[in-house]
Amino acid sequence: MTALDTVQQKLGSAEPSIESRGAYWFNPGTKSVREIAQAMNEIGARFVTITAYQLAASEGFRLEYHWDLQGQLLGVAFQIAGNTIESIFDLCEAVDWIEREIHEEYNIDFTGREYVPLLMRKDDALGVNLREEVKK
Repeated sequence: MTALDTVQQKLGSAEPSIESRGAYWFNPGTKSVREIAQAMNEIGARFVTITAYQLAASEGFRLEYHWDLQGQLLGVAFQIAGNTIESIFDLCEAVDWIEREIHEEYNIDFTGREYVPLLMRKDDALGVNLREEVKK
């Protein structure tokens, strides 16, 4: 059994993956993003990133989740009509920064998590993260 067969079986997908744009794409069917993340954890896939796209008109957003399994890039896409989707932060800590970034850029709420303010924001004092120059 290949790694791709393992993924397909674990996701319970009757459809084979589609190879496109350097990744193998799986249809999540009725599974939630949390169920997909749990399945990826169980097969030892490593989370890579999420790519977010705003769709035309009032169609919502497309979130593409990417994992690596034995050097193969795996993708699962979710289309959301509103601006919420479940967080997978408690299942995969590596998702922290990208969920925060997408939250700030697109106002998408990842439910089930708290957001800590970033170190630098529009109203922060200047130089918060900068060292003062040492005068000689």
